[in-house]
This record gives sequence, structure tokens and C-alpha cells, in this order.
Amino acid sequence: MDKEQPTVVVIDDDLATRESLSRLLRSVGFKVQLWRSVDEFLASGRPNGPACLVLDVRLPGRSGLDYQRELTAAETRIPVIFITGHADIQMSVQAMKGGAIKFLTKPFRDEDLLDAVQLALAQDRAWRGGL
Repeated sequence: MDKEQPTVVVIDDDLATRESLSRLLRSVGFKVQLWRSVDEFLASGRPNGPACLVLDVRLPGRSGLDYQRELTAAETRIPVIFITGHADIQMSVQAMKGGAIKFLTKPFRDEDLLDAVQLALAQDRAWRGGL
């Protein structure tokens, strides 16, 4: 079983959102990495151990949905939870068909995000052979 502390990677271009999510996720014991773009995250490399992405749909440069498509094309498995303040039905359907764990519109309840993170990390552990 994977004993490493889980990491939640938050990619959102809004500083206040990143800081708020960091406080919430750290308060329940997660390691958190904060990035404002997909390119910044890619430069850092995937964290060791179980992980998931909390990914804004609209980002400067590469969008969250673009990055999800790239992950799928590269057969890279890391669970994705989308968050957005600018959702439409087509966008949410695209994200879910692409394998997203959850699609949350801002503002969302803390409990909804934490539940999605738990589900995403369980999925990553299963993919990694930790269950």
C-alpha cells in the first residue's frame, strides 16, 4: 500500500482561489502544490505518491480542458477535479466524458471539494496498485 502523504495539485490563475484552497486542503492534512498555469505545473513534475489535480477550466495559455485532452492522449493517469466560475453545459459534459472526477462551479461547498478529492485520491491509489 502507498504510504506517502497524498498531494493535491491546485492549478488556478486566481491567487485568492489558490490561497483559499490551500488553507482548506492543508487543514485536513493534505500536501498542496499551487500553480497558476499548466506550464508551471509541468515544469515542476508530478508529485511522488498519490495525487490529484484541482484544475481551473480557464487558464492563461493551455486551458484545463486542453490539458485533460493531452493527459488522455499521452495515457497519463492522474485524477482531475475541475473548478470554474464560467461553466456551461457543454464544458461540463466534455470534462466528465474526458474522465473528470467532478466538475464544480464556483462558489462551491468545501465539503463537495473535499469529497471529490478523497474520491480522486482513492482512484489514483487504485491506479498505482495501492489497493
